[in-house]
Amino acid sequence: MTALRAVSANLPSRSVPVASLQKELDLSDGQLRVMQRVFGLSEVLREPTGTVAELMLATARGLDALRGREHLVRYVVQARTMPAVAPYPVNPLHEVRDALGLGHAQVFSVFQHACASGLLAVDLCGKLLAADGDPDALALVLTGEKTFTPAARTVPGTAVNGEASAAVLVGVGGERDRVLGYATRTHGRFNAALSLTPEVAAQFQQAYPAALAEVLLAAAGRAGTTLDELALILPHNVNRVSWVRLCRDLGIPLEKVLLENVPVTGHCFCADPFLNYRTAADRGLLRPGDRYLMAAVGLGATFSAMVLQH
Repeated sequence: MTALRAVSANLPSRSVPVASLQKELDLSDGQLRVMQRVFGLSEVLREPTGTVAELMLATARGLDALRGREHLVRYVVQARTMPAVAPYPVNPLHEVRDALGLGHAQVFSVFQHACASGLLAVDLCGKLLAADGDPDALALVLTGEKTFTPAARTVPGTAVNGEASAAVLVGVGGERDRVLGYATRTHGRFNAALSLTPEVAAQFQQAYPAALAEVLLAAAGRAGTTLDELALILPHNVNRVSWVRLCRDLGIPLEKVLLENVPVTGHCFCADPFLNYRTAADRGLLRPGDRYLMAAVGLGATFSAMVLQH
């Protein structure tokens, strides 16, 4: 059974008020007010210096469980939102692999699920490790991207993007943070993502709550549990209003969703659920045996959820 052996988070040094980004993001006064008052966005984390390789490396070096076990790492996987994060022939993932002394590992990236690719990477690594048959083998999943283009800085009308990163050490078996159920679905009619026509974009907004609810319920069902039995939901940090609406529709108490990072980190691509896990673990919000759910939505439109047991 796939398990998270360790999770680390790296928070950039600079906190930028969303209001100061109004011109950069081409927001009208009205759009800015919606971002702040309706979506609950206040600040976003940005790293003023450094490359995407340095973001990933700083996070990986925060994994105490990796030290002395580098020889057990069979896969190094970058889970990312964007198809390209550096100009050819630069390969940030190879730089990180070499800096960590993991030259023996196989490396590759997944981005097909956009911001839901982090959950995809965990599931995929678990399957690869199980097929290999070595109970001690590990996989390292890395997340975190730079907002290096205008398109990377925001999801129009939805979120402002940040540059926090997370790393996950994946194994097979163990007693903690075991994956009990995973569900994902891509709604192909919205595959144009940021290029949707206004009419289709409106259809996506209308379909969004039911599509997200569908995978939450499916993941819980595959885990043999219900949403009511979950101790905590770790969301993607796009905004607050989408989770308020979803909780209302599903009858979930809003306090069960960890939303405290939404106003202060921004939406950090594939890292969000793992950043929220780190917050929950550090604050003692998860007890041994608790079942919890990670959720993410990627442009395109892929909806994913994963139920785990702490």
